[in-house]
Amino acid sequence: MPEGPSAPWAQGGLDRAALLGWLQEDAPGRLENLWGWADGVRQRHVGDAVWLRGLVEISNHCARSCTYCGISASSPPVGRYRMAPEEILEAAEKAATYGFGTVVLQAGEDPGLTGPFVAEVVSSIKAKTGLAVTLSLGERPDEDLAAWRMAGADRYLLRFETSDLGLYGRIHPDMGGASDRLAQLCRMRGMGFEIGTGVMVGIPGQTWASLAEDLEIFRSLDVDMIGVGPYLESDGSPLAGGLGEALKKSAGAEQVPADETTTLKVLALARLVRPDANIPATTALATLDPAGGRPDALRRGANVVMPNLTPPRYRRLYRIYPGKADVHETADVSWASIEGQLETLGRTVGRGPGGRGAVDVGYGDRNWFKPQL
Repeated sequence: MPEGPSAPWAQGGLDRAALLGWLQEDAPGRLENLWGWADGVRQRHVGDAVWLRGLVEISNHCARSCTYCGISASSPPVGRYRMAPEEILEAAEKAATYGFGTVVLQAGEDPGLTGPFVAEVVSSIKAKTGLAVTLSLGERPDEDLAAWRMAGADRYLLRFETSDLGLYGRIHPDMGGASDRLAQLCRMRGMGFEIGTGVMVGIPGQTWASLAEDLEIFRSLDVDMIGVGPYLESDGSPLAGGLGEALKKSAGAEQVPADETTTLKVLALARLVRPDANIPATTALATLDPAGGRPDALRRGANVVMPNLTPPRYRRLYRIYPGKADVHETADVSWASIEGQLETLGRTVGRGPGGRGAVDVGYGDRNWFKPQL
C-alpha cells in the first residue's frame, strides 16, 4: 500500500472529515483498503514482532462509581481482593519465565494501593526480574506517580474513555467536575513515563463526531500506547439500564455501535494517526469475538498482546464486564493459544520490553531501567 506524501493518512490526509468518513464507512472493498493500509503502516513502523505484556490484575477494590463497570464502588456485591506483594512478584516472575518483556499491574482506583505499597512492589519487580513495568491504577496524585517512576515504573496507562465531556460526566458521576486525565497524561510524560491511553467504542451516548475527536486526541498527544476496545455491558450497572437507554436516545442516529467492525475501524485509524505507537489486541475485543477478535486486530494494526497472569482465584473476581475471554484460562493455556495464533499469522514474538517504535530486539529509544525525573 502507498506510503509517503500521497498516502491517505499523510500530511493531514486524515483530517477530521476523513476520520469521520472512515468511521462510518461500510463498503467491504473500502474497508479492505483501510485494513491493508493499517497493516502496512504497522509493518513498516513497528515490524512483525508482537510484544507480550503479562497482565496482573492486582486489586478489584475501587473508590469510583463509574456507571459502566462491574467492579465500581456502586456495583452489585462482588468479592473484593487485593493481592499481597509476594503474590504480585510471583506473577511477575512467571512473566519473565515465559519470556515476556513487560508486566502490567492493573487495578481499580484502590486507596489501599498506597504510594509506598506500589513503589515497593515496582522496586522488587525491577530488582528480581528486570522487566519493564507498566502501571494502570487510575487517577493518582503527582507525588505517587513521581515515586513510582523513581522506583522504576516505565509506563502508565490511563484511558480518557471519551472526549465528550458531557458524556464523560454522565458515566463518571463522582469525579467532581471535568476529568483531569488528559492533564495527568501530560504530567506523567514530563516525569519520564511512556504514556498510554484509550477509549471505549460504542458507549451509550457516544457519537461519530466525538469518536473522531478521540482519534484527534491520540494524534495531538503523541501517545506511546493506544488501547481500543468495545463497550461491553455489565449486568446491574446503571449504563446497562435506564441511563444507557436515555443516553442512546439522546445520540439518536449518531449513536456509535459497540461492535467488532467499528472497534477495528478505530484501531486501524489509530495506527494511521500514530504509526509507531504500541496498540494491543484487547481482551474486550477477544471477548466480543473469541475466535476472530485477536487475530483480526493483529491484521489491522495491533502489535501487542497481554496474556493474563492473574491467579485464577482472583481473575474470576475482576469482572469489569461479564464473559471475559481469559477468565477461565490458566496462564499456560492462554500463552499456548496466543503462541499458536501468532504462528498462524506469520508474526514473531518480540523480545525485550518493546518500547515505542521498537521493531525487533531492544529497548527502543528510552532508558527503561534508570528513571529520569
